[in-house]
Amino acid sequence: MILKCTNCGQKNRVPAERVTQTITCGTCGTNLSATGKPIAVGEKAFQDLVDNSPIPVVVDFWAPWCGPCRAVAPEVEKLAERFEGKVIVAKLNTEKHPAVAQREGVRGIPMFALYKEGKRAATQTGMMSADKLAGGFDL
Repeated sequence: MILKCTNCGQKNRVPAERVTQTITCGTCGTNLSATGKPIAVGEKAFQDLVDNSPIPVVVDFWAPWCGPCRAVAPEVEKLAERFEGKVIVAKLNTEKHPAVAQREGVRGIPMFALYKEGKRAATQTGMMSADKLAGGFDL
């Protein structure tokens, strides 16, 4: 997955299995975190996270044209902040990555899926609060 440094803007490639470790920017040495904020992922980063993350991954399947997806985005950010260090929250744009959406059975958006140890553990669809998302996934 790619983490952008908040200090210098450098993009840093980080393997999913290292997301719970201390990660530093290769350019300026600033500490980076893969948790606490939603991370945009593409097909490869999605698969790497799902397969190799040592902590659960919640994926928000969304599209830029989707009003409910844009409306729920602040709740997704709250979820990431609340479970910093315990859960990775990723966002996958279904318009840019339709093959992933099809493979994952996305029929309506926003759709949220919880992955643990490489397998989908739960799914929720629709606009909801961070509390409802966390409760539905038993986080």
